[in-house]
Amino acid sequence: MEPGKAIDAHIHLDSYEEADRQAMLEQAFGAGIEAVVAVSMHLDSCRTNASLAARFTGRVFPAYGYHPEQPVLPEAEQDDLFAWIRDKHAAGEAFAIGEVGLPYYSRTSAEEAGQPFDEAPYLVLLDRFAGLAAELGRPIILHAVYEDGAKACDIMERHQVKKVHFHWFKGDEATIQRMVSLGYMISLTPDVAYEQEIRSLVEQYPLEQMMVETDGPWPFEGSYEGRMTVPQMVHDVCAHIAAIKQLPERTVREQLLRNTREFYSL
Repeated sequence: MEPGKAIDAHIHLDSYEEADRQAMLEQAFGAGIEAVVAVSMHLDSCRTNASLAARFTGRVFPAYGYHPEQPVLPEAEQDDLFAWIRDKHAAGEAFAIGEVGLPYYSRTSAEEAGQPFDEAPYLVLLDRFAGLAAELGRPIILHAVYEDGAKACDIMERHQVKKVHFHWFKGDEATIQRMVSLGYMISLTPDVAYEQEIRSLVEQYPLEQMMVETDGPWPFEGSYEGRMTVPQMVHDVCAHIAAIKQLPERTVREQLLRNTREFYSL
């Protein structure tokens, strides 16, 4: 069947070579990708995504934040970032908060190497981002996997954040059920084609609370080995979700598209 339309709900556009971005986006839009959600790593990344959103109006939806898998921001730089985001809000611009969360991979790598790791500043920063998302009424995009998922849920609940999106989530059944009951969204990547853990998540999670993403330019394995990650790959993700759910592909594609449009007000 024709791929139809889809939205890549999580991509690092600013991490692609500048020379490649325009052609990649034009090809994606020509191949049924209705829009992409461009997440940020830090303030420079936010600025790049803001300019891309201005250039591709309605097609590139930006998210502004600070990725947790890097040294935590000094407080003065946090203040600069939060002030910049508030300015965008005051200007009436459309955006989400993200990518923000907790440093699972940095923390566990340090622990495995026997090195100290202080998670406390990351928890404080995520709490601050959650407060901002709640105050501004913006969706929040989370990097929080395994045991960090429950910590993130605690913070989101405390601030009563309405729209919560866990990207590329992995975690235990209790956290999965908690996220479902709280109405939180997840997004699936192309590794749904070959990762049993992700396929099991698709079985458990309601279709009405799912989106699809690439997390590009992150590279994938299996049939994607050696290929540049592009937004069109979410068409495959839709097909795999339909197969796992044993539902008609068109029905699944339309629901995933509707979920993403509604969540991000696209």
